[in-house]
Amino acid sequence: MAGERHRARIVALQALYEVDSVGHEAEQVVGRLLAKRRLSEENSAFVRQLVSGVIHNKGELDQKISRFAPAWPVDQIPVVDRNILRLAIFEILFDKQTPVKVAINEAVELAKRFGSDSSPRFVNGVLGAVSTLVSE
Repeated sequence: MAGERHRARIVALQALYEVDSVGHEAEQVVGRLLAKRRLSEENSAFVRQLVSGVIHNKGELDQKISRFAPAWPVDQIPVVDRNILRLAIFEILFDKQTPVKVAINEAVELAKRFGSDSSPRFVNGVLGAVSTLVSE
C-alpha cells in the first residue's frame, strides 16, 4: 500500500509541476496522468485530493514556504522543489491524514529522485521547520 501511495505522490507532483510550469488545467493533467498509471481507485482519488488541495491552498502554502525559507523567494525556488514543498506542507498542515514524519520522508524521497543534489537537504530543512507548527 505504501508503495502505491508513493507512486500516487509522484503522479501528484508531476501534475503540479506541469500546472505550475506551463499552466495547463489541473483536472485535464491529472486525468491524463492517471490514465497512464495503474493506481487503485483509492489512490487515484488521493492524487486528485492532493492536487486540488495544493491548488486551492497555493497562496497559504506559498506563505508558509516564504516564512520558513526566507532566503528564497518562492518564485525563485526550482519548480520541482517548490511543488514538493507545497505537496508536503499541504499534507502536514491542511490534509493531516498522513503522519508528519511520513510526509517529510516522502518529500525528501521525491526531492532525491526529481530534484537537484541540494534539493533533499533544502526540502528536509524547510519541512522540519514547518513541522514545528504541528503539535503531535
